[in-house]
Amino acid sequence: MPLVEASLLEILACPACHAPLREDIEATELICTSADCGLAYPVRDDIPVLLVDEARRPA
Repeated sequence: MPLVEASLLEILACPACHAPLREDIEATELICTSADCGLAYPVRDDIPVLLVDEARRPA
């Protein structure tokens, strides 16, 4: 089951670098597709939390 609707995912972008986001269903996160950024934003109660302060930095 997708984390967010496909139509919403198409318009969402990383708040830090404005790159598109992709879903990581196992981690319940939206991941920035930029190689330079790569922030992972949590999805809580079916709501993406697109705050840079709440994002997980890439390992």
